[in-house]
Amino acid sequence: MLNKANIEHEKLKVGSPFFKDALAPTRDEATLLFLLDNLGKLPAGFNGELFIPLLMHANPKIRMLAAKNVGKLKDEKFLTELSQLAATEENTFARREVISAIGRMRSEKAIPILTKFLADVDPKVVLQALRGLLYFKKKPEVQTALDFLRKHPNEIIREHLNSEMNNKSTQSQSTKKDRHHPTSPDILKNVIIHADVQEALKVIPDESIHLTFTSPPYYNARDYTIYQSYHAYLDFLTTIFKETHRITKEGRFFVLNTSPVIVPRISRAHSSKRYAIPYDIHPRLTDIGWEFIDDIVWTKPDYAAKNRNGGFFQHRKPLGYKANSVTESVMVYRKKTDKLIDWNIRQYDDETVEASKVMGEYEKTNLWHINPATDKVHPAVFPAELAARIVQFYSFKGDLVFDPFGGSGTVGHVALIHERYFLLCEKETEYFEHSKQLLDVNLFTDIKPRSLSLTELKKSELAERNSGL
Repeated sequence: MLNKANIEHEKLKVGSPFFKDALAPTRDEATLLFLLDNLGKLPAGFNGELFIPLLMHANPKIRMLAAKNVGKLKDEKFLTELSQLAATEENTFARREVISAIGRMRSEKAIPILTKFLADVDPKVVLQALRGLLYFKKKPEVQTALDFLRKHPNEIIREHLNSEMNNKSTQSQSTKKDRHHPTSPDILKNVIIHADVQEALKVIPDESIHLTFTSPPYYNARDYTIYQSYHAYLDFLTTIFKETHRITKEGRFFVLNTSPVIVPRISRAHSSKRYAIPYDIHPRLTDIGWEFIDDIVWTKPDYAAKNRNGGFFQHRKPLGYKANSVTESVMVYRKKTDKLIDWNIRQYDDETVEASKVMGEYEKTNLWHINPATDKVHPAVFPAELAARIVQFYSFKGDLVFDPFGGSGTVGHVALIHERYFLLCEKETEYFEHSKQLLDVNLFTDIKPRSLSLTELKKSELAERNSGL
């Protein structure tokens, strides 16, 4: 019986006839697929000639796995067979693996082959060719070939090339600690700023915060959110979130809770207008430098929705249907960086990481069923449960959590409960005073919650913007 244990055992036998029989092209496809997929690391001296007939197999997955195993050997003597297959292979997955195998040989003879595939129609084939050529990136002919890719239409190819050509080594960076990464300016910890967030942000230093979670004011849906136009509203949010990007630490998260909004019709002779805020702001965020990570859907109970289909309920005529909205978008972004999330985690000591782990049951899908919240003062609050999930999933204990539209202070209160610090901005005096009351609690009180005016903020040690931590 063929199993992984048998494969590992036979690999240790030099000159074993086992693989000559097991990898024969006449073997049934299921056996070949299992064996090729479970060979793992090949020992020195493994007979790579056994894979060559499989490169011509009728099954493209077998061709792909055969090429993958040839690549493990890193032996340029197989370059001819692989280059021939690359020139004729029509299956895109197999072609990607063939180009990868050629690149892994680290052979100068492979340069013209890989260069040819920089013009392939499949971006993933181009990426494989690019990866192989980067080993020789100091050679003039390779530099010329790679310069051609700087204007490639695929954004991933451009980003990968620019990162590598600028000598940014992800591997070396991932092991380096930034001693400032877990820290934030003490003057910003557990602070509510009573000011227009546009002005307050100008004072906050670069890379000061770890997480932003906010629900911005909706376009002309409340008396306190009046804008000249929808475009002006989006421009306002873009300005705020661009500054938020600046003050966010490398590779850290920004979570935005929004939903489409309806502006009521001006008379029965007119239609109401519906604006898709989450979708219209998204391309602006990615242009700023926020990388899209996840789309979470916050679902409320049916009773929480404003009834929009009362008329349709009566007449049932096509075209008149309007759905009751019970969802909001919770869009998760990360400040773009070449470093992996593991790098961010490694900036913290083991004790902090262990203490911050999310224990017990948690929501495993992107559909979150959470009841809405109400507030006697603020008309548009999000529930503490929503904020708690975001704070726990996207920050560590001791991190600084920012809400540029602080409202009633929910984010601050949740941050305190979960042993994080908060920084809130709120310009409306009524909401500012209300949030001060909510945050006047004895939780995580090494730094007592306090409020600052814009004048006090400007007079603080933050006056020297970006002076470092």
